Amino acid sequence: MSSSDPSRRLRRGLRFAGIAGAVVAATVVATGVISRARGDQRLREWTEAQAIPTVAVAPPAADGEADVLKLPGRLEAYARAPIHARTSGYVKRWTADIGTPVKAGAVLAELETPELDQQLAQARADLATAQANARLAQVTAERWQKILQSNAVSKQDVDEKVGDLSAKRALVASAKANVDRYVAMKAFARLVAPFDGVVTARNIDVGALVSAGGVAGQELFVVSDTRKLRAYVNVPQAYVPYVPAGTRATLTVPEHRGRTYAATVESSAQAVNARSGTTLMQIGVDNATGELLPGAYADVALELPHDVASLAIPSSALIFDAKGLRVATVGEGDRVVLKPVTIARDFGSTIRIGAGLEAGDRVIQNPPDGVVDGMQVRIAGDAATAPGGARG
Repeated sequence: MSSSDPSRRLRRGLRFAGIAGAVVAATVVATGVISRARGDQRLREWTEAQAIPTVAVAPPAADGEADVLKLPGRLEAYARAPIHARTSGYVKRWTADIGTPVKAGAVLAELETPELDQQLAQARADLATAQANARLAQVTAERWQKILQSNAVSKQDVDEKVGDLSAKRALVASAKANVDRYVAMKAFARLVAPFDGVVTARNIDVGALVSAGGVAGQELFVVSDTRKLRAYVNVPQAYVPYVPAGTRATLTVPEHRGRTYAATVESSAQAVNARSGTTLMQIGVDNATGELLPGAYADVALELPHDVASLAIPSSALIFDAKGLRVATVGEGDRVVLKPVTIARDFGSTIRIGAGLEAGDRVIQNPPDGVVDGMQVRIAGDAATAPGGARG
């Protein structure tokens, strides 16, 4: 074997070693490129997954108090009569102070009316004058009619005397009507109670000047019938069909804690107030014991049919924008569905929904900014779809 064989073998071994090294290097480079590409793909998927908002959802809660509607109300006397002056004068005396029970026709106060007294005296004098003139005219007319029978006077003269008698009688009627007017006005110098009740206001005192037709709303006395009271409440529009006349109610007042008073819905305004979206209803409550006071605040609980469904959601779930009041729900494919709703009652932290939601809806508790129909969302608590991380 020649000396060139080892050299040839050495060169061949070095060539193989170089090729193997190149293959190994290429394999390492390819593995690194593939690993980096996979990492970039995972990072891109993770970034896209993070762009989908995660939301918490829950179905609307069934309101356990749906069969009782609690509303604030105001108590008023069943009959209330402000007593105004119908004639001017000075207060001579008053006989009933606030809180005094009075009967119909009872005198509350008397007025001194010197001007009216003089006017009445003058009217009576005018009546006496008119009556005297009428009597003279009657005697004259009768005499002329007798003279006419002898043809000593003309028929025209007799007709004039008869016509004068008719005019004088008309003046008597006018004067008597004037007297009756002043007598009627004089009767108003005695202020009387129009019905059985309690004096709830007195705004006069002895010697005070009372002017008829004075400031609008000026009340000398107020007499109220408090044996039965009215409570006025504003019922939300969604509940109006469930509160017909005859619906039973319960009243409570702050001054009598633990006490309840039975009441009944008597009538409805049959109209919805455009500003508040409510209907005014009148509730009657017996007050024979006198414990309830007119003008007082009261809590009114109306009994509703047990089948009246009511759903409640947190107030944070409401969306109010140019399209109105809406709630974001999650539909098929975890995509947002916006539903218009109406509010039955607002309790602050929770909202009772009147219409627009169903018991099975998945309501987004805190919808993200810019939420729109069809937006993809991820429900909190679902298994994560993004990889745990990416390697470079």
